[in-house]
Amino acid sequence: MSVPFFSAAAVRAAVPPEVAYAAVREAFVAYARGAWTMQPKLYVPSYPAGDFRAMPALGGGHALLKWVTSFPGNPARGLPTVSGLVLLSSADTGLVEAVFEAGAVTALRTGAAAVLAADVLGRPDAETAAVIGAGVNGRAVAATFLALGRDVLLWDVEPARARNAAKELGAAVSSSQAEALAADLIVTVTPGRTVLLPKDSLQAGQHVSLMGADGPGKAEIAVEEIARVRVFCDDWEQASHGGELAAAVGARALEEDDVTTLGSVLAGQAAGRRSAEEITIFDSTGLAIQDLAIAIAALERADGLDVPALDL
Repeated sequence: MSVPFFSAAAVRAAVPPEVAYAAVREAFVAYARGAWTMQPKLYVPSYPAGDFRAMPALGGGHALLKWVTSFPGNPARGLPTVSGLVLLSSADTGLVEAVFEAGAVTALRTGAAAVLAADVLGRPDAETAAVIGAGVNGRAVAATFLALGRDVLLWDVEPARARNAAKELGAAVSSSQAEALAADLIVTVTPGRTVLLPKDSLQAGQHVSLMGADGPGKAEIAVEEIARVRVFCDDWEQASHGGELAAAVGARALEEDDVTTLGSVLAGQAAGRRSAEEITIFDSTGLAIQDLAIAIAALERADGLDVPALDL
């Protein structure tokens, strides 16, 4: 049996950022309404080097399994932080339909989820947007903002990386981390080893999409800051055990009733931002249903692309 293999380039060619945004939005709604299902990601730790993750999902007539890694030290070796494969199968026959390079799928859905949360939870009159972290996923976030017509500032601990990404994408470079953190809409896409947002750092009306701290021991925001703002997440089970919110839950500063899922807001089941002054944060742990949305979109848009076949 032969199935198409989507390289990173093929994934990006099939699914531009605006298509990824729409697909991920629909996936959040389908998951909130129970039409799509998934289990929390399974971590296979190989610390301190990194970890492996297994992520299954079912929806839209397909089933998915993503086997992906996060090894933060890899860039120093000239290797990607994120690598792996995504398998898409028919929910009717169980047969594999396509294989995808996982890094590109991850970047697209990360960019889509970050900007979607900013759009839904940010102030309607928000003017400025900034992305902190100009790695692969940070670039994907910036590309999504730009594709949807919003200017964005980029900042990175390595200024050259921010400049190169900005030049490639047509974005602007922030003059400082402080300027980036003062934006109306902030997206943090860092390794999660340093807290960027200590207690009382966020100002009235700001929104932050926290995309970097997607595993145990990582944090981009202080527990004390989480406790004083309005909190949203992609999935409570994942976020409370392996995401940004885990430390706040462990410290008993946060309970499930204090947190609203983004999907429930999109599905009209819960309220989003309630005032212009409210501070909102979105904790993203990355969901298999988001990967499923990107994989389906790629498969549906593959006509005309040079996608080689794999013999299984």
